[in-house]
Amino acid sequence: MKNYLLLASLLGLASVGQAQTAPPVPNAVLGSFSPKAHDHGSIYLNWSYNRDWYTKSDIRFKNDKSDDYDFTFHNAVAHDHPSMSDFWKPSNLTVPQYDLTVGYLFHDKNDLGIEVSWNHLKYVVDDYQTMRVSGEIRGFKFDRDTLVTPDFVHLQHTNGNNYLMVNLVKRHSLMAGRHVTLSAVGKVGGGPMISYTISSIFTSHAEGPFHYEGWVAGASAGLRLEFYKYFFLNTDFQGAYARYTNSYIGADRLGRVTHHFGSAQLIYGFGFNVPI
Repeated sequence: MKNYLLLASLLGLASVGQAQTAPPVPNAVLGSFSPKAHDHGSIYLNWSYNRDWYTKSDIRFKNDKSDDYDFTFHNAVAHDHPSMSDFWKPSNLTVPQYDLTVGYLFHDKNDLGIEVSWNHLKYVVDDYQTMRVSGEIRGFKFDRDTLVTPDFVHLQHTNGNNYLMVNLVKRHSLMAGRHVTLSAVGKVGGGPMISYTISSIFTSHAEGPFHYEGWVAGASAGLRLEFYKYFFLNTDFQGAYARYTNSYIGADRLGRVTHHFGSAQLIYGFGFNVPI
């Protein structure tokens, strides 16, 4: 009997020793009970200016309600209008071609983000250019090279050729220091054009209003130089396809202008970044 009691005592001491020296349970087993740091995202605001270039465009003018015409300009040439004189004055801040962007970076493993941008470009069809014009005006049919003067037609989207876009953003870090970070940034997106067209046809003049005139899709690539995580300088080069489907022309706004073109936009500016 004494031998059995001694053996039981030894087994009890051994089990206590094993319990005291058991290895810790790994974090993988603890799962959600293990504390884990969460990396929040950041909101940014960007203000920029731009220069723009456009492809040639076939522009159709039509009115079968208050007049009788349906004709097309073939390979019309257009340019931008920077309007950068005195841009630094607060009253002239939005006169030049500018870009305003609000975005959110998720700070996830793919370094993705989303943003909404308002790109204020300007598009002016060159006056006094000779181009092929074909179609019909009040029963007269024609197809010939024509010198287009403002007394015939003038067209400009200068208040402006506005792209309202929602973009998916991808950032890739190129260089990271203690207080300075250089990143490459790519974007792709699209949205409506809320434009303001100034035009005249047969000296019948019309301006505006701001309204939906078509849609745009585009992509861009650029660089962002960040300072102390809160400030940055940026440059982007954007290519876009714009399609106007609902532009007014004529004082009664019953004429319509339709056309499409490619645009290239060089953007340069600064912004503020707010971690949250």
